[in-house]
Amino acid sequence: MKQGFDNEKYLRIQSEHIKERIAQFGNKLYLELGGKLFDDHHASRVLPGFQPDSKLRMLQQLSDKAEIVIVISARDIEKNKVRSDLGITYDMDVLRLRNEFRNRGFLVSSVVVTHYNGQSSADAFRARLDRMGIRTYCHYTIEGYPTNVALIDSDEGFGRNDYIETTRPLVIVTAPGPGSGKMAVCLSQLYNENKRGVEAGYAKFETFPVWSLPLKHPVNIAYEAATADLNDVNMIDPFHLEAYGKTAINYNRDIEIFPVLDALFEGIYGSNPYKSPTDMGVNMVGFCISDDQVCREASRQEIIRRYFTALNRMAQGDGNEAEVNKIALLFRQAEINPEYRRPIPAARARAERDGVPCSAIELADGTIITAQTSQLLGPSAALILNAIKHLAGIDHAVRLIPQTLIEPIQHTKLTYLRGRNPRLHTDEVLVALSVLSPRDELCRRALEQLPQLAGCQAHCTVMLGEVDHKIFQKLGVGLTCDPARKR
Repeated sequence: MKQGFDNEKYLRIQSEHIKERIAQFGNKLYLELGGKLFDDHHASRVLPGFQPDSKLRMLQQLSDKAEIVIVISARDIEKNKVRSDLGITYDMDVLRLRNEFRNRGFLVSSVVVTHYNGQSSADAFRARLDRMGIRTYCHYTIEGYPTNVALIDSDEGFGRNDYIETTRPLVIVTAPGPGSGKMAVCLSQLYNENKRGVEAGYAKFETFPVWSLPLKHPVNIAYEAATADLNDVNMIDPFHLEAYGKTAINYNRDIEIFPVLDALFEGIYGSNPYKSPTDMGVNMVGFCISDDQVCREASRQEIIRRYFTALNRMAQGDGNEAEVNKIALLFRQAEINPEYRRPIPAARARAERDGVPCSAIELADGTIITAQTSQLLGPSAALILNAIKHLAGIDHAVRLIPQTLIEPIQHTKLTYLRGRNPRLHTDEVLVALSVLSPRDELCRRALEQLPQLAGCQAHCTVMLGEVDHKIFQKLGVGLTCDPARKR
């Protein structure tokens, strides 16, 4: 896979930039952490070379100066809100995040329950944390937040919240998901630190949109596609343009809230150290792109992938037409269409010819490999087999897995596991190859090609199951599927 991002440069200059921001505010900075800290696969897809744990590795360079505060909304506890990517509730994710941070050497000082109004579920969660020896604090709902600045900036507003005790120069404020109240926690701490005579600052660490790239750069368009369900819109930061005469990119929510933040800063400190929403950010990712064309192409693929993900969700009853239509409009900005993704017309053409579900993958050298559903293999399993045989120089007619091995697996699936689909999934095919590889040179050679699939793009003419999706993700293959049921 071609690299378009200098990860080592990013680790170096991003940590230095955050250190500079800490020094700017009297050696106390509240850093709101947006986006994913672990497994940031979106960033690694649109910025090839960006490692999914890059932000975590960067912050580890500051771990001796940092402590972490995890925020969760009492509303989300009450609703049992679930992280769709992990399948766990937000309160369980708080414990997961805490363990992940602690295992990597970070100090996790406390948990803050926001939007608290005496909810019994929040009380039960706090009691559970207390039994585990975890400090908790409550921040309350403020009437008219965020526009009622007079109330917010008073003892009945931020002054009513629990003061979070911290000991280190950098306080990283993170949460299981959006809408948890991270920014409000940071601003509340600024108010309460100021009352105690402590000078503290606030900054925001969010990767996208990339403020230093053009508005219509595919990397920024891909961010809009990724947040189409939230209806985020990238915009030129008008405050930055007015203050500096320079174009910078931000998104609608930060731009809309800035006048409120400006008033809050003036209320707390008498003046605002920032002249624009972009000023508040510390993101240096745009300065670490080493090959712009590689990142543009990867982002175009991501936009199309997001479109098909939205189509699939809608077909399954989870998504909505507005999300699909918004991403379709982004195609025009990026000057692409679904057929721009070469595996799509290839898979559809073979399905039209053979009359069964088919799949296709574009390899690193531009070669297109296709596969079809058979009595033994599903379209995704057949595709991986065909691709690694091609990469290993094995004749397509060679059967790597003999039917005598496939049939017992099918028997177990249907008879003992009460399945209805006898065809082998991708994970079952890879396990079968692994079993055969110690005694079969061809199977061993084929398995050794799997790393070459990273960064490749694939398409299937039917929706695949969760197992197949996860295998493609682990292999680093970008997958799209037509919103059609399996046959």
